[in-house]
Amino acid sequence: MSRTLSQTTITLVKATVPALEAHGLDIVREMYDRMFENDEIRAMFNQSHHGDAGSQPRALTGAILAYASNIENLAALAPAVERIAQKHVGLQILPEHYPHVGEALLGAIKTVLGDAATPEILEAWAEAYGFLADILIARESTVYQQQREADGGWNGWRDFRVETVTEESSVIKSFLLRPVDGKSVLRHKPGQYLTFAFDIPGHPATKRNYSISSAADGETYRISVKREPQGLVSQWLHDDVEAGTILKVAPPAGEFFLSGASERPVVLLSGGVGLTPMIPMLETLAASKDTAPVQYIHGTHDSNTHAMRDQVRQIAATNPALSIVDFHQTPLADETAGTDYDHAGIITGEWLTANTPTDAADYFICGPRPFLRAAVTTLSLAGVPASRIHYEFFGPADELLAA
Repeated sequence: MSRTLSQTTITLVKATVPALEAHGLDIVREMYDRMFENDEIRAMFNQSHHGDAGSQPRALTGAILAYASNIENLAALAPAVERIAQKHVGLQILPEHYPHVGEALLGAIKTVLGDAATPEILEAWAEAYGFLADILIARESTVYQQQREADGGWNGWRDFRVETVTEESSVIKSFLLRPVDGKSVLRHKPGQYLTFAFDIPGHPATKRNYSISSAADGETYRISVKREPQGLVSQWLHDDVEAGTILKVAPPAGEFFLSGASERPVVLLSGGVGLTPMIPMLETLAASKDTAPVQYIHGTHDSNTHAMRDQVRQIAATNPALSIVDFHQTPLADETAGTDYDHAGIITGEWLTANTPTDAADYFICGPRPFLRAAVTTLSLAGVPASRIHYEFFGPADELLAA
């Protein structure tokens, strides 16, 4: 884009950084309160991230602070912008939604900061928000066009029928999805996710993202969902969804994916249900007979929670470049080391640095936040550059995960 921010706006926005550090979370909470007065906007957000824990408000607070701090060097925010754009495309956010957000942000700044939010400050933030909105809208327009024009592609919500439901472990079920119209589907990149619009009886409309847990075949998608104790959607999927159920699905999206065979070693690292994007990555790498060495390291509680273990071993058996290492945190009494699992306990940083090629490998990581935080921190401190650490997390990014 040829448009640039004025130097006055850059100076004024950077001057608000201390206020954002002190009051940013209050501003964001006020902003969401204003946005959620619009039912259409409210329905776009996962309300489970807006409860007492407030992970989404904290995530947005961090994003706004990062934007203000780097406003004269926006290239540093390119990965974050791409992630946001991909999420927006999954949620079907359109240009007409942006003014609602801008009005809510400026109103929240004025309410929380009071007289400190001078007309000049508000004008600067209006320009800064509009500039960022233009960047996101342009990128999202490109992604929408690519989805629409690709073989099997579409925009908006498409009806898919659940073809089969498979119990993968005591806590994870897989759902194989085929489009109701019988046509082909867009071939996803291994690691990407689908966004769903759910109408669960007795509850407001809600949206969720689920990683695709199978390699692209041009005909179907598969998702594998963990039952969460307080998870409205996951419990409904586990208890009420069966073969024949129709679900509304947006096209594959996401910036966390494997491009294909790699000249460098690849380490796939997952914890719990974080294995879902790793399965299509593993399948893709196995199909490439000239791939560099690949290690898939997975950690779970025990054999009851270990989903797709046999499938993973069958995939690995097709290519000698692939090796599998399983950790069971608390093996059951009837489990046998070397057969049911390889190591007891958790995947430690010491084990990871001692047993993977940190000097050469690309790492793809997915799992719960503590697992992800520990892995990314370990690899960063071991000298692995950020360009070789790729990660996906379920839920908003409420922490900086890498040094």
